[in-house]
Amino acid sequence: MANTNSNTDSGTATTTATKTSNTAIADPPAATAERFGDLERLMALMTGDEKHGPAATSTLDVLWVLYTRVLNGVDPRAPAHPLRDRFLLSKGHGPVAYYAVLAALGFIPEQWLPGFGSFDSPLGHHPDRVLVPGAEIGSGSLGHGLGLAVGTALGLRARGLTAQRVVTLLGDAELDEGSNHEAIAYAGAVGLESLTAVVIDNQSATHGWSGGIATRFEREGWSTATVDGRDHDVLESALTAPHPGRPRAVIAVVEPKNA
Repeated sequence: MANTNSNTDSGTATTTATKTSNTAIADPPAATAERFGDLERLMALMTGDEKHGPAATSTLDVLWVLYTRVLNGVDPRAPAHPLRDRFLLSKGHGPVAYYAVLAALGFIPEQWLPGFGSFDSPLGHHPDRVLVPGAEIGSGSLGHGLGLAVGTALGLRARGLTAQRVVTLLGDAELDEGSNHEAIAYAGAVGLESLTAVVIDNQSATHGWSGGIATRFEREGWSTATVDGRDHDVLESALTAPHPGRPRAVIAVVEPKNA
C-alpha cells in the first residue's frame, strides 16, 4: 500500500509519496493461497443465480490478483480513502465471485453471503455501491463500466491525483455495446495512462473481433497484452507492466462460456 499524507478538510487530498508495494491488503485477513482456495466455499454459500455462473467464475482469478497483488490503498478498514486506486466492476451481472473476494478480504462479512439475492440483502444480483462496502459503481447493465472508468481517471487527473490507478473489468460480450468504443477511442486519444481495462475473454461476444480483441484497443493507441486468465503470475506481470503515456488493456483468456 502507498504511504500517504492526506488533507481532507475541503474534500480534497494530496500526496507526495510514491507507491512502494503491489499489495492491496496490509493486515489480516491475509491474502494467502489458502484464502484463495476458500473462495469456492464462499461462492457456494450464494445460490439462485445459476444463469450467471460462468460470468462469475470467469472473473475469479483476475479479481483475486487485482485485490491481492495490484491495487494500492484498497483497504477494508478505509474503503473510501481518497488516495486509493479505483476498481470498477463493469461485468456486474455475475457478482458471486466479486462478493466472495470481498468477503475473503474483509470488506463484507461472510454472514451476508447466504442471503445473496434476497429482498432484504445488500448483496443483489447486480452490485450496488451504496450497499456494498468497497464497490465503486453500481453495475450489471452491460457497457457502462469503461466509460465510467474514463471519467473517473479524468476526474482524478484534474485533481492532481496522478498516482492513483483506475482499473475496470469487462466481459468480451460488453464490447458489442457502442459506448465502449467511444470510451476506447477517447482514452487512447488523451493518453489516459492511469486507466487499465481488463477484458475477460470467454468467447461470449456475438460477433467477436477480427484479429482478436486486443487489436480493437491497439488501433486507438492503447498498450495491450493477451494472457492466460487463470495464471496469477502472468496476470500480475501484465497488470503491472509500464505503459507510459497510454492506457492499458489486458485480455484475460479463460475457457469458453459453453465449454
